[in-house]
Amino acid sequence: MQGVYLLEFIKMKISLLLACTPLIVLSQQKQNYKVAIVAFYNCENFYDTVHNPTINDIDFTPEGAYKYNTAIYLDKVKKLATVISQIGTDINRDGPALLGVAEIENDTVLNDLIHQPLLQRRNYQVVHYDSQDPRGIDVALIYNPKYFFVEESKPLFVQLPGHSKYARYTRDILWVRGKLDGEEINILVNHWPSKFGGEDMTASARAAAAAVCKIQLAAINTNNPNAKTILMGDLNDDPTSPSITEVLRAKGRLQDVKEGEIFNPFTELYNKGIGTLAYNDTWSLFDQILVTYSLLDKKQSGFFYFKPFVFNKAFMTENTGLHKGYPMRTWEGFNYRGGYSDHFPTYIVLLKKTK
Repeated sequence: MQGVYLLEFIKMKISLLLACTPLIVLSQQKQNYKVAIVAFYNCENFYDTVHNPTINDIDFTPEGAYKYNTAIYLDKVKKLATVISQIGTDINRDGPALLGVAEIENDTVLNDLIHQPLLQRRNYQVVHYDSQDPRGIDVALIYNPKYFFVEESKPLFVQLPGHSKYARYTRDILWVRGKLDGEEINILVNHWPSKFGGEDMTASARAAAAAVCKIQLAAINTNNPNAKTILMGDLNDDPTSPSITEVLRAKGRLQDVKEGEIFNPFTELYNKGIGTLAYNDTWSLFDQILVTYSLLDKKQSGFFYFKPFVFNKAFMTENTGLHKGYPMRTWEGFNYRGGYSDHFPTYIVLLKKTK
């Protein structure tokens, strides 16, 4: 792990910490910390170019509506690798130790991504399962074995209410348990049902996905009441939506979180008008990373949560047209825009005291 002095770290982030919490008090001591970056990225329709007859991917083939050929695919891989290669590197030069991804088709695209020259030296590994999503898009966990060792994983099926969506299936939720620098951590990677068809019509589908997470959190805590769990994903809801505040019962203020509960660091960013995607000039913050109570104690010897970020560099941002200022997306209608994704990635910083 890369160790940094918290005082130096805070200096690097001074512009962001001017309105920060009393965590600044920690900078009065020159305590050395190990740093782990935990990130999430919706990769926006990250398909290969080969038609899979079991899913609805014909549009993303050379003969399909997007004219999706090898040149476009390789450019897409490089664009995603460009973003991932820079996430959190001003804090830890190795970038994300853990990276959840959504809207990926299969192992093929994941392997091409982690072996792209910009990422290859990190020796990233992948945990992925095919789901029954009709579009063929899944979630996965990319991890750096220098930091994380996988012990157990499985997909969690989300049973959709019959009245909630036209599709019968959605993405599975990925659960991974492993050791982060020797310390047990649970990860839940999500991509909840979209609002296509209307928010009211689809709200119960996202509530169903949230309920699966809640059940898994309870199961984890039954085995280990002090378990550290990180829930991440494109939740297709904002931090203040009922699926998060009522079903998960996530709290947006640190002081409100009690033992056994979950904290949403991105509530504060959302309340400040910061988002990860935009529609009709309105920003949403669907891409969130939540942490359980056990990650909030800053006096512990293990990892603890420090701060959230939206990674929204200028090169990833649309610079022209009606959508200027939005995330620069891959497609503009059926035309290849050559952007990165229609979502900005998010990440959190975990710190761990070291001698």
